[in-house]
Amino acid sequence: MKEKKYETRCGSITYWIDSIDEQAYTLVFLPGLTADHRLFDKQLEYFQGKWNLFVWDAPAHAKSRPFSFDFTLKDKATWLKEILDREKIRKPIIIGQSMGGYVGQAFEEYFPHTLCGFISIDSAPIQRHYMSNMELWFLERTEPMYRMYPWKALVRDAAKGLATTPYGQRNMREIMLEYSSDPKYYAHLAGQGFFMLAQAIKEDLKYEITCPALLICGEKDHAGFTAKYNRRWHEQTGLEIHWIKDAGHNANADKPEEINAIIESFLHTLEN
Repeated sequence: MKEKKYETRCGSITYWIDSIDEQAYTLVFLPGLTADHRLFDKQLEYFQGKWNLFVWDAPAHAKSRPFSFDFTLKDKATWLKEILDREKIRKPIIIGQSMGGYVGQAFEEYFPHTLCGFISIDSAPIQRHYMSNMELWFLERTEPMYRMYPWKALVRDAAKGLATTPYGQRNMREIMLEYSSDPKYYAHLAGQGFFMLAQAIKEDLKYEITCPALLICGEKDHAGFTAKYNRRWHEQTGLEIHWIKDAGHNANADKPEEINAIIESFLHTLEN
């Protein structure tokens, strides 16, 4: 895949793209908070040559640094739209893991009728009514918790808490070690991300998904209340949901073959 950069008022965003046909669907992979493009290694490997591919290191993450933290979820969605337009991506399908799924919902809110599809992997709805005031209060105050956690213990426990398989845990450890020289930056990155999410939720916008969509969630996803939110999301919207046995929050890394098959089936449904 070809590595490129996109300049913004806050810094440069690094992304990778592999285009085989302008008329084909483009799978837009958006990793979660503090993760980077490597989270989707197994998906990129499997789908390369079959569909157009896009993945980024989200603003302020990994190769998309240095980057000012003066941005919102709307800014992230807007920069993504500008990059897709720049690359003449006309048939995007967002596949967002955790925070990537929130970016996808914001994208759908601000740029309706643009997406051809949306797949949420261990993400959650960002409509205001799903979340309690206490949950929002906590989201806005997570940075001190990360700062107090000893770095080596945080890397160990986060990898085990987000993934259930040896590969999934190793993948997350390698991603986190990107920040070993500056654990305070990692804490700020995580804290700012959750704060940004809380602000987007408090805007109380529709965040309605109007394109074809499906939900994926690991049965052993214990990150926050993700599993609970996915059950309610499915119940209240009727969106198809796939529960991935023995997978954690990073379900696409824990069970790549199963996730790839679900994505591929979804794409074939769009084509028929």
